[in-house]
Amino acid sequence: MFSFILVYEEDFNPYFLFVFHIYAEAQNSYAGLITKADSLYRVKNYKVANESYLQAFKLEQKDKNDLYNAACVAALAGDKKNAFKFLNLSIDRGWVDLEHFKTDSDLGSLHDDIEWKQTIFKLQEKIKQIELGYNKEAKVALEEVYKTDQGIRLEYIEAQKKYGYKSKKVDSLIKLMNYNDSLNTITVAKTLDKYGWLGEDKVGSKGNTTLFLVIQHANLKTQQKYLPMLRKAVKNGKARPSSLALLEDRVALREGRKQIYGSQLSSVPDNPSKYYLSPLTDPDNVDKRRASVGLQPLADYIKRWNIVWNVEEYKKQLPQYEEWEKTTKW
Repeated sequence: MFSFILVYEEDFNPYFLFVFHIYAEAQNSYAGLITKADSLYRVKNYKVANESYLQAFKLEQKDKNDLYNAACVAALAGDKKNAFKFLNLSIDRGWVDLEHFKTDSDLGSLHDDIEWKQTIFKLQEKIKQIELGYNKEAKVALEEVYKTDQGIRLEYIEAQKKYGYKSKKVDSLIKLMNYNDSLNTITVAKTLDKYGWLGEDKVGSKGNTTLFLVIQHANLKTQQKYLPMLRKAVKNGKARPSSLALLEDRVALREGRKQIYGSQLSSVPDNPSKYYLSPLTDPDNVDKRRASVGLQPLADYIKRWNIVWNVEEYKKQLPQYEEWEKTTKW
């Protein structure tokens, strides 16, 4: 499977985090080609997705996750040469999730090749070197927090599907989720206060992601406290710009302002199974802002919730959304 954070990278209120509206020139940009490849992967058009990745990498080959995802697509498309090429490049750029690497079904066609064992060995050696610089105490603590943060959210999503939004099961999971979040916030706050915002080089990808997830799920006072720290971490390469965008949006809405990047959705007051895009500033240029922080086009994101992005219609509905937002508990 592709390299994605469990659940969603973007989130909607109240509890958790994941027409093709992109300009013609952007479709041939690196971000546009990567987005196209992702969409093709999702509909199992692996051959054309592979071609899209090859075009993108003629422009740049920097992101370890994009390289890993490209390897998955190449393997599924029967292009073993590029699959191993991209796997090795992803390791060179910092990919270190050995467990995911070894169990990813997308890479199954590579397992009988002698180069697979060589690639596994390379990754194991890379991990050994990286772990010498880890803050092991913080890494272990954060990975435990990650399990509780994401585990309860997966259970919540499945319960919604099985029992319905207003079921007793879902209500009990919301209470447990809030309880877990409060405990996780204490652990993460202690880590941040002691060490600052730790990058992947100190706590690994999962530990680094956990810092963001827990603060994103915390109360407004906590978010306001650590938002400047996250801004600094992004400047220093210790956190993702997309993570900062999501937290900026959530804090803005909680403070009564409009969001900037369109990452937050809310439930329609009288129909909790239906969603709307929370009030957004300058809707006409939102995709430019999203692209600048590595987020996919807004139309692709919100269609997960059966919303069709029409900027003119959104601007007409915005006063209604602003009224609804007054009743929203962020």
